[in-house]
Amino acid sequence: MAVAEHGIPVTAAGERPAFAIVPSRGLPVVGIVLAGLVVSIQGNWTWALDFYHVVGGGLWTGVDLFLGFVIGPTMRRLSIPARIELTTKLMPKTLLIMPTLVTMTLASGFQLARINGMLDGSYGRHAWVVASMIVVAVMAITALGLLQPANIAVLFELRKPQPNPAIVAKLMRRFVYAAAVTGAMQVATLIIMTRLAS
Repeated sequence: MAVAEHGIPVTAAGERPAFAIVPSRGLPVVGIVLAGLVVSIQGNWTWALDFYHVVGGGLWTGVDLFLGFVIGPTMRRLSIPARIELTTKLMPKTLLIMPTLVTMTLASGFQLARINGMLDGSYGRHAWVVASMIVVAVMAITALGLLQPANIAVLFELRKPQPNPAIVAKLMRRFVYAAAVTGAMQVATLIIMTRLAS
């Protein structure tokens, strides 16, 4: 693989490798997961809701920590062509993974809190529940309102015949900083959740 004048990777034929913005092979999996979530909420199936909340929250936490504290610092040290290659391989997958994990975690968690009476102001640890909701709301807004739009904008820019490296670099900085913020907030969530469970 060669590198074009502006640092955008190209093949030997002078073309950038093609990539899909949304990996269509993952859409059926997302559909099945979300359908199962809807059925679990509709049926008030506590075990299934616990499963969705714990698995979704655990994976969301892991992905955020990995992106914020491993991928982010690593990307800052990579060359521009290496950053772009990693971006075109990683970011399309996060377009499916992150909204699915956020939805799984928040929807099942809210339903569990409702079923268990944790939304009632008289609940002994109601303040911790409210704190949890505030932290996850900020994380969800950051993930879906900052990370994903930056992600999509980078991918669309890289699909242009002449991508602008300055725009890509600016968007990637936004992505890396937002990932670091959500990673730090995940630590706060872990503290709150363990406090609620104890």
